[in-house]
Amino acid sequence: MRPISRRQALLLGLAGALTACGQQSPATDSSGTTHLLYWPGGLSTGILNKAKSQFDARTELIPDALQGVYRDQLVDILNSGKDIPGIVGIKGEDIASLLPRADLFADLHTLGADELMSQYVPWKWQQAASPDNRQVGFPIDIGPTATFFRSDLFAAAGLPSEPDEMAAAVRTWDDYIAGGVKLVKATPSVKLVRSGAELYTIKLWQGTQRYIDETNHYIGGEAHVREAWDLAVELIAKDLSAAITSTDETGWGKALQEGTVATALGASWLGFDLTSLAPDTSGKWRVADGPAIGANYGGSFLAIPEGAADPDLSFEIIRWILDPENQAAAFTDAGLFPAATAAFDMPALQEPDPFFGGQKTVEIFAESARKAHRVYEAPADSKIHDAFVAQLAAIEAGTKTATKAWTDAVEEGRSIGESLGVN
Repeated sequence: MRPISRRQALLLGLAGALTACGQQSPATDSSGTTHLLYWPGGLSTGILNKAKSQFDARTELIPDALQGVYRDQLVDILNSGKDIPGIVGIKGEDIASLLPRADLFADLHTLGADELMSQYVPWKWQQAASPDNRQVGFPIDIGPTATFFRSDLFAAAGLPSEPDEMAAAVRTWDDYIAGGVKLVKATPSVKLVRSGAELYTIKLWQGTQRYIDETNHYIGGEAHVREAWDLAVELIAKDLSAAITSTDETGWGKALQEGTVATALGASWLGFDLTSLAPDTSGKWRVADGPAIGANYGGSFLAIPEGAADPDLSFEIIRWILDPENQAAAFTDAGLFPAATAAFDMPALQEPDPFFGGQKTVEIFAESARKAHRVYEAPADSKIHDAFVAQLAAIEAGTKTATKAWTDAVEEGRSIGESLGVN
């Protein structure tokens, strides 16, 4: 095992923050069994049930959906060296923090991943590759981004209300904000978007850098971050934000149900959230490309822990669960947008969606997926991003000026980075 750096030690220390209510105790893989750890909603239950039948002559596949903080439980299990499952899921937001400990996982290059890589979007493989080119994860799904919008609210404001019309009228972020000003003026009870942070995140994710570069240097105060920040601040200053934080599920659900937010900027999986939180709005939503496409927000992986009982069998199960046909079926069953490009053209994704007025939304998300690219993500990026988002929320709440919030965000981000070994 390679020596553990200061940053790796700090990351491993996070595993101790487990709560009694969330902790699970998966059984050890023994002869004839293969445990698969994941989180609720992380995989299609229909495909998992088929996989159990597909491999029942060779192993008893036991899927185990852990409740609570999944990453902490996973790291605790892997660090213990005991009860090692055959297959584990890794959330997209957790992959960067786990790559410094890529030695905890089997290298999928050695198990046959290279023969399959061309079937999946390349940047998703790259997201789960360590600096020394150890392939940790096999893509479950991706999160290509677009603009979800309420067609009826746009029509009521005299604005373009169908996807093609939106695509022609809203090509840039400036167009998006200008349209929002018209919408809010025409319908004062409606805001353009949930929060400035929503626009900020998509804009930043469209770029080629985040808060830390590949030399482990903090770049949170540089122009690419400031450009996304200024765009979000402009949106807030023009009173286009509903000021609903990402953690306020109740407020978000109420806004969706009452039709007080006209757009949602996010990944394909956001469609599942809209359907769940506001089913009575079915037929009123549409999806457009415009300025929000070309980023990836989310999407997870399956991996094989180092020390798994039968890595070859584990990989065979993974490649079956995540082959293009099964990824297409997982989109229908669980709203998981495929990482396999061949799945984009399969019937499961080509069906008109009644919730979106009969639109074939796959056309928008497939285009976004093809335009997305790898963005280097350091282990500390997620925590730093939270700090910037919190400062945007302070502007929306009226507790800070934009100037003070920017200064505080940059300095807090720098402090977080330094505490995690960033220079």
